[in-house]
Amino acid sequence: MTFFCKTLLYFLIMFTFSSISLGQDNNGNNDIILDQIVAIVGNEVILQSEVEIQYQAQAGYEIQGLSKDKALCFILEELLFQKLLLNQAKIDSVEVSEDQINNELDRRMRFFVDQIGSEQKLEEYYGKSILEIKSEFEEQVENQLIVQKMRSRATENVKVTPSDVRNYFNGIPEDSLPFVSSELQLSQIVKTPPISAEETSRTKTKLEGIRKRIVNGEDFGMLAYLYSEDPMSAKDNGELGFVQRGALVPEFEAVAFNLREGEVSEIIETKYGYHILKLIERLGEKVNVRHILLIPKVSNFDLQNAKTFLDSIYQQILIDTLTFEEAAEEFSDDEESKLSGGKMLNPQTGSYVFVPNQVEPLLLFSVDKMKVGQISEPMIMQTTDGKQAYRLVILNQRTEPHKASLKQDYQRIQTAALEEAQIKSINAWIKKRQEDTYIKISNEYTNCKFTNNWNGL
Repeated sequence: MTFFCKTLLYFLIMFTFSSISLGQDNNGNNDIILDQIVAIVGNEVILQSEVEIQYQAQAGYEIQGLSKDKALCFILEELLFQKLLLNQAKIDSVEVSEDQINNELDRRMRFFVDQIGSEQKLEEYYGKSILEIKSEFEEQVENQLIVQKMRSRATENVKVTPSDVRNYFNGIPEDSLPFVSSELQLSQIVKTPPISAEETSRTKTKLEGIRKRIVNGEDFGMLAYLYSEDPMSAKDNGELGFVQRGALVPEFEAVAFNLREGEVSEIIETKYGYHILKLIERLGEKVNVRHILLIPKVSNFDLQNAKTFLDSIYQQILIDTLTFEEAAEEFSDDEESKLSGGKMLNPQTGSYVFVPNQVEPLLLFSVDKMKVGQISEPMIMQTTDGKQAYRLVILNQRTEPHKASLKQDYQRIQTAALEEAQIKSINAWIKKRQEDTYIKISNEYTNCKFTNNWNGL
């Protein structure tokens, strides 16, 4: 089962439990309780269903290696901490705004819609409308935001000094030092060749011909399946599914929200190419459209010119006429990296560091043969919007696989030291709050070996 399916399962189970608290006995009598309280923290309660929900969602990937009994204890302790935070937040009158709650709800809905494909599919999966799903989430999201806010308060003043980092590292037994895999830092200069006027005209003429066929009665979806160069939507006959205002590129969105139902747009241009749209349905600030995308192709002549241009830059860098950073800032067509002297950002981590499996295979094949400080000759690439281009790449840094050391891995060790200091701060906070908070745990969990003394023994 994929992570997303497990996540959906978690919330589907949660909705089921939240809507079923009473049942019938064998004689049809109501009010037979199907759930029970397993812990009380101040004015907050933890239900057995909450523990079971998290176990079913997490078992098999987050708490591997633990027996079910130990896993349930692990989950219960985390819930005890969350309820303690929530209880104290109410005492301290800690709140979050409606805007924060709504923004988080919208973010989650966008995530689920992106993963499952459309709002309609999400509604079918849950058996509820989007508004009903958001309503079910609202209290949970509010509590989670409050818990995050309280947790941050417990660690906001925690800092570690270089001396703390050194002491932390020296406290790790030699045979327990982690093994750090190879890491790369790269910079690039990208040259994207222009699309010729002839190719632009050819693409628009072809798309206009498709549009006329639709206007004359042919099926938009069938032609999208046959001709659209957007592989994600073409297989669905060009349908995007419901998307929120703000989720589309501006030129596309402006047209989508101004079409009448069933209307076919004129040709529009975006950074991805040329499109025609047909509005399927609009619901408030959401639209569902079909589209056909045609992408103008770069000519071999223009592609060769881009390579030749980068060849000249390559030669200038080699003879020290300009530095790689200067060339990137002045000549690179990649807006994201040029402002940092060409440094490539790892989209998975938000840092400038890559491990080998995070580098696209063709680039990794070339970089693997390079020495630190070496610049590649121009190599072919594909930009994020699907266009062919050339780039120069310099290998700024490479660390070989090694056992962690303070010199090579200071930032990583500093992060680990800070996390340990934060855990100590949280545990101290828990101990202090336990002293003046009523806590009661069901007998079936009294044998749990908790990190903190929740049983009061």
